[in-house]
Amino acid sequence: MTVLYLADIRLPLERANGIQTMETCHALARRGHDVRLLVRPDTTSPARDPFAFYDLAPLANFTIARVGVRGPATFRRVHYLTGAIAEALRARPRGDGGRWRADVIFTRDLGVASMILRWPRLRRPPLVYESHGYAPVVTGLLPEMLSNAPRASRAKGRRLTARERRVWEHAEGYVTITAALAQELERRLGPRARGNVDVIPDGARVDPARRFEWSGPPSPASGERAGMRGHSGPLVTYAGHLYPWKGVETLLGALAAAPGLRGRVIGGHPSEPDLGRVKQFAANLGLGERVEFTGMKAPGEVAALLREADLLVLPNRATSVSASYTSPLKLFEYLAAGRPIVASDLPALREILRDRENAWLVPPDDPAALAAALDALSRDKALAVRLARAAFDSAGAYSWDARAERLEQTLTRAAAAKAGRPKRSSGTIR
Repeated sequence: MTVLYLADIRLPLERANGIQTMETCHALARRGHDVRLLVRPDTTSPARDPFAFYDLAPLANFTIARVGVRGPATFRRVHYLTGAIAEALRARPRGDGGRWRADVIFTRDLGVASMILRWPRLRRPPLVYESHGYAPVVTGLLPEMLSNAPRASRAKGRRLTARERRVWEHAEGYVTITAALAQELERRLGPRARGNVDVIPDGARVDPARRFEWSGPPSPASGERAGMRGHSGPLVTYAGHLYPWKGVETLLGALAAAPGLRGRVIGGHPSEPDLGRVKQFAANLGLGERVEFTGMKAPGEVAALLREADLLVLPNRATSVSASYTSPLKLFEYLAAGRPIVASDLPALREILRDRENAWLVPPDDPAALAAALDALSRDKALAVRLARAAFDSAGAYSWDARAERLEQTLTRAAAAKAGRPKRSSGTIR
């Protein structure tokens, strides 16, 4: 199968979007599909090699093409959309029986998907859309979720609602990253008449030959040593973005209440204010040298840093995005690391994590509850090892290869639907 993947991002991109896009395409190519990824050029000079940046081997059947963009943000968006439409329509029927140069288009970009679906179905390849959230809700929450995010107008909300409905009704294939999101979309938009909604979460790199060998955290440091250089207590680690909705302040508050623990925060884009904000918050709590801020790290470095941890934390705040939409890459990377996970008790995370089975779930936005769980796991080595082993064993189901195998079924059905209009269904959520 030939897959045209449309992603309006510069590549390589340090954010989770870039990692997920590249890993998904590479995994599909490893399964034998021809994948063409259309992105923006890198803005770094000299341009970086995406395969080297993400530590992936080049594949002959995975090609990366770039749309030249320039000018203000709106112009760059128009340039990419124009290039994406041109690329999609180049995949028009050949003379040999109406076959398409691309069997299916795949994208997680709502605007791209909506624009392509404006074309008559017979003049374009089938399209599969991967939803990461209901856009009108996400856009409305941005000022609360992200630093310096602008507030969306009502007109924009109406445009996004129309796009969501168009893609929901007309895309030949539809994927969501959580079951909670699939259920919300059906509640808002009705059953999907064109076919099933496939729930396929994100993933992580999982080495098939890996072995679980962790023996548990060290004993908590004494209160006298807390905050001193050389502090030897259990290391609590968070990896990911530092946006307010990610809950890093909750983690820092928990560390302030648990002086026997030390912390490490991995992430923070240098062009954004979030790293400075959380550093100041830590200073105000008097955490001093007990918390290390690494800043942004290359994807290949993060896995090693996670394995240095004794406890891994996912402290998402109780927002609509966290509750229903999030399938964070770090969750699956945490599982693969084989360390005990303490996470916010939210519906989307409960789809993967089971309390006291492969993680310890705590109420969100509650530093005291988080501190209590971290302290308990640091003192109960047997429980910590049991949760870590269960997390490690869970990871195999969420490898990128496992994800690609599931996506392959969706893409194949969508490509097959081109031969004739699919039967109307009740829009089953899988």
